[in-house]
Amino acid sequence: MMELWKNDDELFKIAKQELFVALVGDILDEMGFQHQFLPPTLKPLENQFQLIGRAMPVLEADVFSESPEATKNPMMKKPFGIMFEALDSLKKNEVYICSGSSPRYALWGGLMSTRAIKLGAAGAVLNGWSRDTDEIINLGFPTFSLGGYAQDQGPRGKVIDYRVPIEIEGVRINPGDIIYGDRDGVLVVPKDVVKEAFAGAIEKARGEQTVKKALENGMSTVDAFEKFGIM
Repeated sequence: MMELWKNDDELFKIAKQELFVALVGDILDEMGFQHQFLPPTLKPLENQFQLIGRAMPVLEADVFSESPEATKNPMMKKPFGIMFEALDSLKKNEVYICSGSSPRYALWGGLMSTRAIKLGAAGAVLNGWSRDTDEIINLGFPTFSLGGYAQDQGPRGKVIDYRVPIEIEGVRINPGDIIYGDRDGVLVVPKDVVKEAFAGAIEKARGEQTVKKALENGMSTVDAFEKFGIM
């Protein structure tokens, strides 16, 4: 197989210029990975946001007091649990992707986005709400969530672990998987099949351009599909 990219920077540049999420999802379907899309309720805060990067999974849990007196767990005394440690661990091209809580409060906000940008992170995906929507949009930080909701996680939720496997409605997300999102959905590409999935998507995308030109020149869809096998 021809080497189409040498590193993540090159792959992500190709994806942003030539691909879209639905196309890579189609290739995963053909490979037998047919349950890789996150719920359609997770949407970009701005329609033009596009996100691609390596998963940095974060596990959140509901709490019912910010610092309970009778706790047996020292972490319960820490505001937000280990959220700050998780946030500060972000590396270049990583996606903060969080699940585990009920949808009672926001899991992400403007100051978190500011810190993530400084660290070179690619974006955030929240199985829940985000807040400070105008600030995040003005920062241009690709954020996908249920939408905007101002209620704070402080007395309601804590991060209890990070860089561990999580699930969002049955879709498994492991550290290092590729998270690829646009206005049509968020896709999880398992790290072990990244090369095959994206090589197939690039080949199909470039083939589709040939088909498009043929259709523009008057070829029928029947003849185009018979000749190119793409539609």
